[in-house]
Amino acid sequence: MPGIRLTNLIVFLGCCGLILIALYMQYFMHMLPCALCVTQRIFVIAAGVVALAAYLLNPGTAGRRAFAAAGVLAAGAGAGFAARHVWLQSLPEDQQPACGPSLDYILETLPLTEALDVLLAGDGNCAEVLWNFLGISLPGWTLVAFVGLIIINLWQLLRR
Repeated sequence: MPGIRLTNLIVFLGCCGLILIALYMQYFMHMLPCALCVTQRIFVIAAGVVALAAYLLNPGTAGRRAFAAAGVLAAGAGAGFAARHVWLQSLPEDQQPACGPSLDYILETLPLTEALDVLLAGDGNCAEVLWNFLGISLPGWTLVAFVGLIIINLWQLLRR
């Protein structure tokens, strides 16, 4: 098994890979992210930054556990938003929320607190399934990635 420090580097590189895949899908496959997609990206970045900081600082036991706990929190929050996204996609069409304005419009016109409320809640744009692999949508795979990050960070938290 890789050591604690190497595991943090692997988590950071995995998060970088997830963001690169998201950017590839956005710019080369022309799949514009919805509000919940952007929120999930923020939590992937947060989990990656925590892992990078843990790798660079190489703290002792207490610091390692603090970084691992922060990683669990970031990945757990991201998993919550990914689960909401999967739930929105599973709703029948007549129960899906109405589509809202574009992300650019939300960020440019609404006050920050209202923009955050819209981003965190999602809308009808989030219910559209644009891509799937093995019958699982992109938010479903993101949820799988977050669960993996939670497991790895819990392992980092509990290992000796």
